[in-house]
Amino acid sequence: MALRDGDVVLRPIKFRDQRAWREVNRRNRDWLRPWEATIPPPAPGAPAARRPTYRQMVRHLRAEAHAGRMLPFVVEYRGQLVGQLTVAGITWGSMCSGHVGYWVDREVAGRGVMPTAVALAVDHCFHTVGLHRMEVCIRPENGPSRRVVEKLGFREEGLRPRYLHIDGAWRDHLVFALTADEVPEGLLRRWYRARPGAHRPGTG
Repeated sequence: MALRDGDVVLRPIKFRDQRAWREVNRRNRDWLRPWEATIPPPAPGAPAARRPTYRQMVRHLRAEAHAGRMLPFVVEYRGQLVGQLTVAGITWGSMCSGHVGYWVDREVAGRGVMPTAVALAVDHCFHTVGLHRMEVCIRPENGPSRRVVEKLGFREEGLRPRYLHIDGAWRDHLVFALTADEVPEGLLRRWYRARPGAHRPGTG
């Protein structure tokens, strides 16, 4: 299953993406490091956890997807892998929610790639998967990531102190959210309405 709008494509991550994924990560190491999740130190006497290999990461993502708890995508722009987007923490029952995490190659930042990718993912979750609420949690200092959700009109709901272990410490995060009834026409369509001169969704 792939989600597409113009030059932007979301598709499931694959084992064979390893070389391209590693290359994009290598080139963007310094840019991404301040925002990347890290593993907290173990309790005294407990073994230290190791960062998973690429193949271990993909196996985990696929298992979570098979269990209905996650949608793991890579982001392509003009046929090249330029980032990753994951819908995680999918919860059903009376909540029907999930949260979105993403990163993108610095070389294509500012071209509308990630707002388009997030909009594609949110529309899929609302209108195909059947979720009601989507969250994005972002460090207050992460200006580029905040601009993505601000462009898309996510509501800022507040601060979660020491919410995630990022770049070696527990970090505060701002919570941004949308519910399906706030964008009945679709988030991608709303995103394009906010961009003068942009093509309409689905036109190429």
